[in-house]
Amino acid sequence: MTPSQTLRAVVRGVGHYLPERVVPNTHFEATLETSDEWIRTRSGIERRHFAAEDEFTSDLGAKAAQAALDHAGLQADDIDAVIVATSTPDMTFPSAATMVQQKLGMTQGFAYDIQAVCAGFVYALTNANGMILSGQAKRVLVIGAETFSRILDFTDRSTCVLFGDGAGAVILEAQMGDGTSDDRGILGCDLNSDGRYRDLLYVDGGMVSQQTGFIVMQGNALFRQAVEKLASTADSALVKSGLGHDDVDWIVPHQANIRIIQGTARKLGVSMDKVVVTVQDHGNTSAASIPLALSVGVQNGQIKPGDLLVAEAIGGGLAWGAVVLRW
Repeated sequence: MTPSQTLRAVVRGVGHYLPERVVPNTHFEATLETSDEWIRTRSGIERRHFAAEDEFTSDLGAKAAQAALDHAGLQADDIDAVIVATSTPDMTFPSAATMVQQKLGMTQGFAYDIQAVCAGFVYALTNANGMILSGQAKRVLVIGAETFSRILDFTDRSTCVLFGDGAGAVILEAQMGDGTSDDRGILGCDLNSDGRYRDLLYVDGGMVSQQTGFIVMQGNALFRQAVEKLASTADSALVKSGLGHDDVDWIVPHQANIRIIQGTARKLGVSMDKVVVTVQDHGNTSAASIPLALSVGVQNGQIKPGDLLVAEAIGGGLAWGAVVLRW
C-alpha cells in the first residue's frame, strides 16, 4: 500500500428476494375500514409481499444472498462474514445469520445478526465497513431480511397495511482506492440513536410480556421525527465524506412512507428524480427495504457504476443513520 492509497469496502454484488404471495391494498378492504385509495394517499403503498407459512426470515435472506453471490460471480466460501440485519429472526437464538450461513453451504467464516429495526441495514453496512477497514474480513455478505407479516395486528389499520416481507443483500469487498471521494466503496457513515423515543415505534412483546407481540406505532409523532433526523444524518454522512448535495446521484431511502421520502428529499434539496422509490411495490420491509431498493435500482438500470449514493434510514429505538457510497 502506497501512502496515497486507502482501503475501501466496495460493493461487489447485489441481489434480492421477494416471497411469491403478492398482497394488494384491496386485500384489506374485506376486514378493515380502509380502501386502496386511503392506503395509497397516506403511504404510497400499492402492494406488498407476504411470506408463505413455511417461509422464514433466514429463507428469504439466503435467497437474496445467493442472488448477490451469483451477481458477484462468487461462491459461499469466498465470504468471510455474514451479517443479517433483522428484527424478525426465525428464533430468539441462534442468529438468523448462522442459519443463512448453513443454507448457503458456507463452512467457514463467522455470522451474526444486528437489530436496529428499520435502520438495521445502515448499521450493518457500517459494521461491515469497519471490519473490512480493520482487516478482520476481506468480503462481507450484508443482508437485510424481514418477515414483518408475523408481527402485525391485522385489526389495526394504522399499521397492518404498511408492512411487508422481503430480503436484499450486498457483498462488500476490500479494494484499494486513492483516498479521495472519487473512490468506489463506502466513503462515510453516520449512526445515531435516542432511547427517549422508544414509545413511538415498538413491538409489545418479548421477555417482559412473555408474548410474541405486535407492532405499535405513533405515526404522526414518528413522521415529525423522521424527516428531520433523516435529512440531518444524510448531511452528516456527506460532510464526513467531503461531499455535498450536488454530488449525489441517488438517494436510496428506507421505504417506509412516500410522504417521509418526499419530505426528506425536499429538506435535502434533492429532486425526486434522484430518489430510488420502491415503497409502492414492497411496503415497509424494515431492514430489508434499502438493500431491496439497491438491487431493484441496479436491475432497472437506475444505479450505475460510479454513481454516488446516500442510503438513509430511521427505525424503532429511535435509531437512525446514513451511509455514503460510490457504486
